[in-house]
Amino acid sequence: MVIETWDHRPLRTIAGADVGFPDRNTALAAVVVLTFPDLRAVETRVARTRCAFPYVPGLLAFREIPALLAALKLLATDFDLLLCDGQGLAHPRGMGLATHAGILLDRPVIGCAKSLLCGRFGRVAAGKGSLADIKDDAGTTIGAALRTRDAVRPVFVSVGNRIDLATAVELVLACSVKYRVPVPLRLAHRLSVGQEVALGA
Repeated sequence: MVIETWDHRPLRTIAGADVGFPDRNTALAAVVVLTFPDLRAVETRVARTRCAFPYVPGLLAFREIPALLAALKLLATDFDLLLCDGQGLAHPRGMGLATHAGILLDRPVIGCAKSLLCGRFGRVAAGKGSLADIKDDAGTTIGAALRTRDAVRPVFVSVGNRIDLATAVELVLACSVKYRVPVPLRLAHRLSVGQEVALGA
């Protein structure tokens, strides 16, 4: 069901989403919508839900999705693409949070994770924009390890839905300004831990 092609739609807004668990039975989703390419935050929303699905390794998206969808429904601003703090196809079942969300929303979604969940990759050069393919046991490319700043640890980019890997990498780089984590995800994380996000900044 995942569509791994990009339709070259105009990108005016990008949403970043992060889902955390303040306690074992609660999921908290934070969403920030930013203009693109200047990355000004224009709207923030937070939703908290009770977890109806048990913790099962590899099936975390089933605990995260209800809160994420609830936060997205609160938005008054439409978004052209969603960037998730999590995996897309670079997942043992090929179904991380980004693919799960992408199928349900039927719109472009990118997974950008801070750690590798499965697969392997080769050497990534030290310069910003350097990358290496993440491959599964069969040798299929399932994502990319991407250096978003010089000499920092890579992030792990994969297709969620309605985008190709090369475009996903390009957009993650475009959203990575001063820090390792792309701006939409950095702001969503700040919001999820109770820190303010300045609108229009």
